[in-house]
Amino acid sequence: MKNLILTAALAGALAGPATAQTIGVSIPAATHGWAGALNFHAEETVNRLSEAHEGLDFVLTTTPDAGTQLSDLEDMIATRGIDALVVLPFESEPLTGPVARIAESGTWVTIVDRGLAQEGIEDLYVAGDNESFGRTAGEYFVETLEEGAKIVVLRGIPTSIDNERVAAFEAAIEGSGIEILAMEHGNWNRDDSFTVMQDFLSRYDDIDAVWAADDDMALGAIAAIEQAGRSDAMWVVGGAGMKEMVARVRDGDPMVPVDVTYPPAMISTAIEMTAMAAMHQGLPVSGRFIIASELITPENAEQFYFEDSPY
Repeated sequence: MKNLILTAALAGALAGPATAQTIGVSIPAATHGWAGALNFHAEETVNRLSEAHEGLDFVLTTTPDAGTQLSDLEDMIATRGIDALVVLPFESEPLTGPVARIAESGTWVTIVDRGLAQEGIEDLYVAGDNESFGRTAGEYFVETLEEGAKIVVLRGIPTSIDNERVAAFEAAIEGSGIEILAMEHGNWNRDDSFTVMQDFLSRYDDIDAVWAADDDMALGAIAAIEQAGRSDAMWVVGGAGMKEMVARVRDGDPMVPVDVTYPPAMISTAIEMTAMAAMHQGLPVSGRFIIASELITPENAEQFYFEDSPY
């Protein structure tokens, strides 16, 4: 219902009179499933808004690394003269200074998902609830595992998002007696996580469960566990709501008992709200728009499964 109300409000606001505006959108390339879905939703939203509003122009770039993203932003400012920027930082630290300078020039800045290393630079922040993401997984571990259980953790790319998720997870299991044997970066990448999980399996004979803070990492971990013949020894909790993982939860796969939501369609919300701010200056759209995480279980998995989803 909230999404329907927001969509209707945005449609009404964008339908009114406005001056021509150019919006830059800079996001990571589709290096893993969640980012692929992010790209899908970004392209769909840019095309839809461009067709619907003659005075609205977009510059959409995708980047494989932080250095390329910096070059893309410089080009947007120097050659395209953007009026507003929507950026999902590839990494938080390298983007903080450059984005701060863009904001200081008077350009509207919307940050998506991965916060900058310094707070307060952006006009609008749109993200999933990373603390809720980590806390929801941690609470499930506490409810399900016995005291003394041993687990391993696969972290994402070093960013504020990863820090928030891990801190919330650790806080949730504090005092439970659950022992974290090891914690390494799987970089939200299936192949990297496969390698990290292989290392965990070679180092530890007794692992009860795995927290992989992303569904692609979870699938990499599962592949390593299956290859090692230890599927009966542990289960894996990922996150983001990839349809393959949701289907495993729905179908009762013992290796994937639950999942945690983190919708890539948040990029659409960010672009639409930025367009509204750019075309109708003075509208109250600045601040923080946070999308809460939910636990996906066999009982509710069907409502989170979308057959036609790219992710």
